Amino acid sequence: MAVNWYPGHMNKARNEMKKAMPNVDLVIEVMDARIPYSSENPTVSELRGERPCIKILNKNDLADPAVTQQWLDYYEQEKGVKAIAMSCDQPAQARKILDLARKLLPHRNDEFLKPVRVMIMGIPNVGKSTLINALSGKNIAKVGDEPAVTKGQQKIRLDKGVFLSDTPGILWPRMGSADFGYRLAVSGAIKNTAIEFEDVALYAANYLLQAYPDEVMARYKLKQLPECDTALLDAIGRKRGGLRPGGVVDLHKASEVLLHDYRSGAIGRISLETPLMIEKSEQVDG
Repeated sequence: MAVNWYPGHMNKARNEMKKAMPNVDLVIEVMDARIPYSSENPTVSELRGERPCIKILNKNDLADPAVTQQWLDYYEQEKGVKAIAMSCDQPAQARKILDLARKLLPHRNDEFLKPVRVMIMGIPNVGKSTLINALSGKNIAKVGDEPAVTKGQQKIRLDKGVFLSDTPGILWPRMGSADFGYRLAVSGAIKNTAIEFEDVALYAANYLLQAYPDEVMARYKLKQLPECDTALLDAIGRKRGGLRPGGVVDLHKASEVLLHDYRSGAIGRISLETPLMIEKSEQVDG
């Protein structure tokens, strides 16, 4: 699936971030713990250069904990990178980031003359605004369920001598492998109006049947595992009131149910990709 959702304000935001980067000491990149690689924007690495980076695997409570640990180990191998898995709506966890930022930049040791200048970055709907509110202890960043809520940069003074620049969520113009686009769509990083619900739900159904069959059967109270993605959506439609007159399953309704259940964590703690999957994908592409 080719998803090209790159509103004009995102291109403008990229240029603004590039212009502001010389005055940034450290980058915080927020990613979705369920899809760390797919939600990692190559633009961030390009813009930050040699600056240290704290990678936040947010929505940790929705991701498979064993897979999340694999991703933490994967990112810790990168020079200058520290990786943390957390839920950004928990202030106690979020505020530990400030201590880590100070530790990574000991030479910026004066709250007034040399504050730690941090820029927070990430694709839409990964929880940047929620993290900013947790870090500041105030509801100063707009939060919403739809991607791309933040439209412009804002600068915020935090505790412990940390000065934060927020940025809009940006996607790169082309998302490479179709799998990346599907994972972004399944997780909710792309507006529903820019995707075909049934197409995305079939992708999710196929993956869940292979990787998390027990969770699927438990969630939808199935006596046996459906043979394929369409069979799963058919079963969901029949179980969850998605029937049209004549007993025909409303595929769109069933798709909405599956995607909502995944995004809310109702099916379980599920990750859509592992480091091994990405390595194999890169070998094929290479």
